[in-house]
Amino acid sequence: MTQASVTEILLVEDNPADRDLTSDVLGRNPCAPLIHHAADGVAALMYLRTKSSSAAMRLPNLVLLDLNLPLKNGREVLAEIKADPALRSIPVVIFSTSQAPTDIRSSYELGANSYVCKPCNLTDFVTAVTSIGEFWSRNAQPAN
Repeated sequence: MTQASVTEILLVEDNPADRDLTSDVLGRNPCAPLIHHAADGVAALMYLRTKSSSAAMRLPNLVLLDLNLPLKNGREVLAEIKADPALRSIPVVIFSTSQAPTDIRSSYELGANSYVCKPCNLTDFVTAVTSIGEFWSRNAQPAN
């Protein structure tokens, strides 16, 4: 199998501790990606639209998206990404504390490629982020 290459990730996370830990764990991957951050939904969409409007700029290969964000929540961000022809092929992984079946179902209905619940303990959190990074960098084949 050809190795996929996630070279850029947009991490949309408003909690600084979760953002820093997630970035640190993703950075340990042998194919460590360049990680961009957005602390709210409006900033995430602005970042993506700026990248998509410039031929010289590459879109991220993956969006790691929290659901509970200020200004524009993750559901709204996901819906806008998947409705935009220039952005819809970017894989979006929801990474949220919510285990509510309605949140999981609505995320998939809006076009999420995966839904991962944030574990409450450090060991499981690191394992979850490591798994996300390994899958998207080693196994998944990008559309772009």
